[in-house]
Amino acid sequence: MNYLSVENLTKSFGIRVLFENLTFGIEKGQKVAFIAKNGTGKSTFLNILAGKEGYDSGNVIFRKDVKVGILDQMPVFNEESTISEVLFDADSDQIKAILAYEKAIDNPDDNEKMQEAFEQMDLLNAWDYEVRIKQVLGQLNIHDLEQNVGELSGGQKKRIALAQVLIDDPDFIILDEPTNHLDIDMIEWLENYLTKENTTILMVTHDRYFLERVCNEIIELDDETLYKYKGNYSYYLEKKQEREEVFEANVDKAKNLYRKELEWMRRQPKARGTKAKSREDAFYKTEKTAHLKKDNSKVAMEIDMSRLGGKILEIHNANKAFGDLNVLDNFNYIFKRRERVGIVGKNGVGKTTFLDLILEKQALDSGRIEHGETVVFGYYTQSGMKLKDNKKVIETIKDIAEVIPMSKGRKITAAQLLERFLFPKHMHYNLVEKLSGGEKRRLYLLTILIKNPNFLILDEPTNDLDLLTLNVLEDFLMEFQGCLIIVTHDRYFMDKLVDHLFVFEGDGKIKDFLGNYNDYRFKVKEVATAQKTIEKKEKPVVKSFDSTKEDKNSKSKTKFSYKEKLEFEQLEKDLELLEVKKEELGNQLNETIADHEELMKITKEFGKVTQELDTKTDRWLELSEFA
Repeated sequence: MNYLSVENLTKSFGIRVLFENLTFGIEKGQKVAFIAKNGTGKSTFLNILAGKEGYDSGNVIFRKDVKVGILDQMPVFNEESTISEVLFDADSDQIKAILAYEKAIDNPDDNEKMQEAFEQMDLLNAWDYEVRIKQVLGQLNIHDLEQNVGELSGGQKKRIALAQVLIDDPDFIILDEPTNHLDIDMIEWLENYLTKENTTILMVTHDRYFLERVCNEIIELDDETLYKYKGNYSYYLEKKQEREEVFEANVDKAKNLYRKELEWMRRQPKARGTKAKSREDAFYKTEKTAHLKKDNSKVAMEIDMSRLGGKILEIHNANKAFGDLNVLDNFNYIFKRRERVGIVGKNGVGKTTFLDLILEKQALDSGRIEHGETVVFGYYTQSGMKLKDNKKVIETIKDIAEVIPMSKGRKITAAQLLERFLFPKHMHYNLVEKLSGGEKRRLYLLTILIKNPNFLILDEPTNDLDLLTLNVLEDFLMEFQGCLIIVTHDRYFMDKLVDHLFVFEGDGKIKDFLGNYNDYRFKVKEVATAQKTIEKKEKPVVKSFDSTKEDKNSKSKTKFSYKEKLEFEQLEKDLELLEVKKEELGNQLNETIADHEELMKITKEFGKVTQELDTKTDRWLELSEFA
């Protein structure tokens, strides 16, 4: 079933063509990523699909009965509204039933209202909706629903917008950088949520692990041409390389043929015969192919790093708190040459504060931080990007330096440096406000590297950068001889670059973990599994109920609540249906199925049903103790 059709879509700004005659479709169940370089029109393309921006020609057609949800990169809300007002449609019967149910729970003595609320929840099938709301809000750390939106940070607003889309449960979701402003736990939850849900997705994201695990198709806009890849990110990389190799081979072949045919064209009089005319037509086609050029320009990063001395950065008995929030509790660490540290932890535990303390932007409550005399910090942070929109691109660089020292004693001009960072000459005199979000990030990164730091601190450096720039930045940092601290939700970026982690566990506790993020997550899961095994072994045997010895507490725990009674009855019905469904799917799998895609679909459905059956069986067993 087709959800979206894009036909011959063309968009330009003046003489600059962003894309021309784009044609593709998205079917139900597809999870598609849209990839392109910064400045080539990703956000414009999504705005066109969302109906926020016009286009020159073509058609954008959504299926009429499809419910579409859109997550903007920078969501805008009424600042006077509460989170609750933003999240919930006041006219929704399900929302009204849930609010009435919550109110009834707060007044359990009113049996009539309680029963009415339960009946309405059943009638509207609102139980699953309520569970989804609580799951989404809990995972995205959204709790105070009466807080005004105007009091929220940009990151909090992005999480509210994401929650709004997921709670609404659309058939087709369009996501613009969904992982920005989420901590790593939230991203991994979102990955699992989108993978399991039978939702159709079109997304723009730079998060390569997210691409790898969620997407089953990638479309790439390259040199105004659309390429489609039926697979995840790894498959895309493999096939893209093959495509480029074939392209280069075809161009080389055409160039050789072109030289031979050019000689023939010069010797021949104007073609008279059909055979000669045919050869002449073929010549012009060959000429066109031979003159094709692939834009292989890449960001070139090179700096003349200042030499580090013996003393770099030392932290002694550091303590910092904000009221009840403890950020550092007697923390000690001495940095050595080529330290490569990743910082992980939930939002709000003090990661950015820790960086500000290192740079003396904030003061410790007690303890000391000492910098070596030769240390030159370079600090990339989202809040620090204060480029002046009314300045020209080249003025932004010349304000720092007109001539820039490079390695091995060489020097280059500000204009030459801009070209190395993929700002061609025609962009040098553009105003900063005309740049895309990713281009502004790239310019901001350049203003930091131009100062030749030997200690780089990068706070969420990957946001809004395209995959090409990310790969080059990673290569540069791999060769960087100075010290490096990275705070990022981009697990791929962190895995590639860090040697150990500072794990912010909360309450001022920081654990130094040797290994990258993948190593850390594996260890966490290993410990959690071991802990569950211990708890299972230590769990006391439940003795038979003795009514003569029960106390008030135990008595209350041996009775169903009204809600649990309804849940238990529903579980018995669900389990019966799931058993039948599992048996049907099992029989289909035992049959010979020639269609590979159909086999994969049935296998996936069998796994989903089995998992749901296990979960509901566990809950039924838990409730059956009180039946």
